Amino acid sequence: MGRLYKYRWQYLMIAPAVLLLFLFNYVPMAGIQIAFRDFQIGASIWTSPWVGFDNFAFLQEPQFRVVVANTLYISVLKFIFGFPAPILLAILINEVTHSGFKRFVQSVSYLPHFFSWIVVAYILQSFLTLDGGLANDLIAKAGGEPIFFLGSEQWFRPMIVGSGLWKEVGWNTILYLAAITTIDPQLYEAAKVEGAGKLAQIRHITLPSIMPTITIVLILSIPSLISVGMDQIYPLMNPANMAVADVLDTYVLRSGLQQGYFGMATAVGLLSSILALILVLTTNQLSRRINGEGLW
Repeated sequence: MGRLYKYRWQYLMIAPAVLLLFLFNYVPMAGIQIAFRDFQIGASIWTSPWVGFDNFAFLQEPQFRVVVANTLYISVLKFIFGFPAPILLAILINEVTHSGFKRFVQSVSYLPHFFSWIVVAYILQSFLTLDGGLANDLIAKAGGEPIFFLGSEQWFRPMIVGSGLWKEVGWNTILYLAAITTIDPQLYEAAKVEGAGKLAQIRHITLPSIMPTITIVLILSIPSLISVGMDQIYPLMNPANMAVADVLDTYVLRSGLQQGYFGMATAVGLLSSILALILVLTTNQLSRRINGEGLW
C-alpha cells in the first residue's frame, strides 16, 4: 500500500489506459466460448448449445490447408523483405550528412504510412490496371504485352510485398534511427583512428549497438507470421487471384460475417491466437539463449 500511495499520481495517469485495455482486450475474451458453441445471430452466447470441438472440423478441409499455405507463403515473404529493409534504410539515412536532405528523405519515407490500405489499393489499381494503367502503358511503349497484374496469381504476392514495403518501411525506421542516435560518437572516432571504413563501422559498431532494438522488434513481429493483414489483402482480392490471395484473415471474414459460421470463424481466430502466443514465447526464449536479449 505504501508503494501504491507513493506513486498514486502516476497510477492515476495510467488508469484510463488500463481501463480501456481491460474493456477492449479482456472483456471480449468471453466471446471465445463461441468457438465451442452453436451460436446464431439473435441468440445469447451463454445459452447457445455446447458442441465441443465440432467447430474445429475445418482442420480437415482441403481449403483450409490452402489458406494456411497462402498465409505462410505471404507472411514469410513479407518477413524476409520487410524485416531487414528498415534497418538498412535507417543506416543509410544516418549516413546522410546534409541535415536538410536528411529530413526530406525521412519525411518522404514516413508519408506513405499515413495512407489507409484502401487508398493504397486504389493507387495500385490505378497504376496497374490493364486499361490505362501507367505500368501497362510503359510496357506497351517498350513493345511488350500488357499484364493483368490485379488478376494474376503470379503477380499478387510481389504486389502485396512491394506495397507493404512502400507503405511501412520508412515508418519502421523510427525505432532504429532512435537507437542509432544513442551510440557514443567517440566509438566512431576511435574506429576512424584505427583505419576502419564505413562498412567496418556499421558492422562492428552500429549493428551491435542497435541489436537489442532489433531483437525486440523481431520478437514483436513474429505473430505477423499468422496474420498477414486483411486490410491490405482484402481490397485487392478478386475471383481471378483468390487461389493465392485467400489467407486466414479473409477466411475468417468470409466464414463468419458473410456465411454466418460464427463458431468456426471464432475457432480459427482462437487457434491463430494460440499459435501466435507460442511463436512469441519460443522466439523470446531463443533470443535470450542466443544473445541474452528478450522482452522478459
